[in-house]
Amino acid sequence: MNNNSYNSIDKNKIPKNVIWVCEELSKNDFESYLIGGCVRDLIISREPKDWDIATNATPEQIISIFGGEETVYENKFGTVGVKIRNKIEKGEEIIEEVEIIEVTTYRKEFEYEDFRHPGKVEWGKSIEEDLERRDFTMNAIAYDPIKDILKDTHKGQDAIKNKIINCVGDSETRFNEDALRMLRAIRFSSELEFVISNDTFNAIFKLQNNLEKISKERIRDEFIKIILSKNPMQGLVLCQKLGLLKYISPDLDSAIGVEQNGHHTYDVFEHSLRSLNHAVEKNYDLETRLTALFHDIGKPKTRRYDENKKDYTFYGHEVVGERMTKKILENLKFEKRIIEKVSKMVRWHMFFSDTEQITLASVRRLIVNIGKENIWDLINVRICDRMGSGTKKEEPYRLRKFESMIEEALRDPISLKTLKINGEKIMEILNEKPGKKIGLILNALFEEVIDDGNKNTEEYLTDRSKELNSLSEKELQDLANAGKEKMQDKNEEELGEIKKKFKI
Repeated sequence: MNNNSYNSIDKNKIPKNVIWVCEELSKNDFESYLIGGCVRDLIISREPKDWDIATNATPEQIISIFGGEETVYENKFGTVGVKIRNKIEKGEEIIEEVEIIEVTTYRKEFEYEDFRHPGKVEWGKSIEEDLERRDFTMNAIAYDPIKDILKDTHKGQDAIKNKIINCVGDSETRFNEDALRMLRAIRFSSELEFVISNDTFNAIFKLQNNLEKISKERIRDEFIKIILSKNPMQGLVLCQKLGLLKYISPDLDSAIGVEQNGHHTYDVFEHSLRSLNHAVEKNYDLETRLTALFHDIGKPKTRRYDENKKDYTFYGHEVVGERMTKKILENLKFEKRIIEKVSKMVRWHMFFSDTEQITLASVRRLIVNIGKENIWDLINVRICDRMGSGTKKEEPYRLRKFESMIEEALRDPISLKTLKINGEKIMEILNEKPGKKIGLILNALFEEVIDDGNKNTEEYLTDRSKELNSLSEKELQDLANAGKEKMQDKNEEELGEIKKKFKI
């Protein structure tokens, strides 16, 4: 490999389909290079998410090589999608899945008019020319997997080795071309834990207002990547320092310096970021991370000083926070499902703290409000909230007690409802009217089923009901009493297992 690299690229990590596309271009006497983030990730032994190929073949020539039916070309920037048809076995069935590998013609870009897209594009003549238009030096590296050639004309490997993010060429020019690159620099810093160079940092601060020209959808996409990165706290602090946080949410900006009451070590902003970082440590999903970040967003607007308590209060901040969170996520064009779940969890994150006063009925009401599918995510948010306050113990006794009560409330108690037959059906079978006897038969049936679950079929219970109907009331009563006792014992046994699970 020429252009000596500090860390050689392992070709075995490149997918066979990507290699095949490069081979086909090479067979037709065209150059082909892997380029951008995938090369950077290969160098640092990180699994690439996307594979981009650059070539000196024009879009029309790419289409000619791979065939019109096997390519997609719907843009003016020279990117052709090559379809790869993969046969996959699913059980006894073989299905076809189509993978798209993007191949882009070398290009030069001119006259950026909207701080995002070039107004004019020309096909480039060399890979070196194409690298000139890249955003950051660490992404301006190209690798030819066929000839094992590495092109690094902007010292991208040095940037990777030193964990530095700097622009290709003049930083201000790069950000005036595409303002989203400023947010991308911060996202890369969060994902890779790299440092932004002074020149790039200063250019972002100077041109921060360019970001208002970028669509909310694109800002949202970068924000999500920051939230899902290794260190979102670092990313959001950088956003705040560089003046970009207001384009994600001005309300987050307003939480800076807002002191809290006694048991909180940090202000609202830092507490929220630390709560988010705990969600990252636990590998929680996007919705839980967003809730951890926004759960106290209503505090600045509800903060009051209580002369009697000699401390701050934030009464109703969860209600105000729900509305604010909904508005923030709607403004960023999040999908409805995420907006509803996150805002709902913000609303109910202040669930009971005194487990001695909680009843199962109140726990069930909370489950109804938040939804069974969200209740454990809400518990996770509460843990993040606690850890973000500076505590070292993740789950104290009262939280474990609450979790135990949730599991008890979610559990379907063992009861006559378990039977595959009911009183109405028995009355129909026996041609009987409602009365004590029907209840005795049901409990007698339960006594059998709890010992042998295989008997819990409508067919067996129908036949057995007819047999039980011939017994005396005393005989039925004895069987029914045995059924009730077993039902109670089984319920107590399961509740015991729940308490054991949560160590209470």
